[in-house]
Amino acid sequence: MELRVYFKIAARWWWLILLPPLVVGVYSLARRQPAPAAYATSVRFTAGQPTAPATSGYDPNYYRWLTSEYIVGGLKDWVRTSAFADAVSAELTARGLSISSGAVAGAITYSDNARSILVIGLQWSDAAQLTTLAQSVTTVLQTKNAAAFPQLGGQTATVTLLDQGGLAPVTPSLRARFDVPLKVGLALVAGLALALAAHYFDPFVREKGELENLGLPVVAEIPKGGRRQAP
Repeated sequence: MELRVYFKIAARWWWLILLPPLVVGVYSLARRQPAPAAYATSVRFTAGQPTAPATSGYDPNYYRWLTSEYIVGGLKDWVRTSAFADAVSAELTARGLSISSGAVAGAITYSDNARSILVIGLQWSDAAQLTTLAQSVTTVLQTKNAAAFPQLGGQTATVTLLDQGGLAPVTPSLRARFDVPLKVGLALVAGLALALAAHYFDPFVREKGELENLGLPVVAEIPKGGRRQAP
């Protein structure tokens, strides 16, 4: 099919092409709600064993660094558990803020132990509550970690807060920003498909070329403006 034929189809069925994106665009804009405000922060920790292990003549610093790496890795995994979320929720309650353990788990966006430093990312809709949440996470990590390390014989690992990043507003995701244009674009594709389908199933003969393609002779052709009247 030649390109000019597609232009003719688009000119003939333009309303069918534009109708789906128009409907989808109006509906999406009417139902669209602004993204809720959200804030993010991160906290960084280092950790170690409270008492130095027996070294048997070996360099004690090696074992201290090795133990620190293992403890930080264990803390990273503990942060992702429901037990940690329960402990943080209880700490928040003690501070006068009621947040369920499920919401606490959802607020922890990531935990990482790159370079033997524990990094925890937090996100919440209220800036003041996010600060309290970060403080509660720090308290639980420093005072409740004995249950996560039975290897320490009931002792609490030494967890040191290195840095608590400032609060920063969370920008909307790409999906949220381009949701309406993507829907309108898909609706436009659907409109083009409808126009092609309408052209394919159109029972009317509109040009002599259509008859010639069927092998039928064309005796005469009526102009688009109709028959001219004699003066």
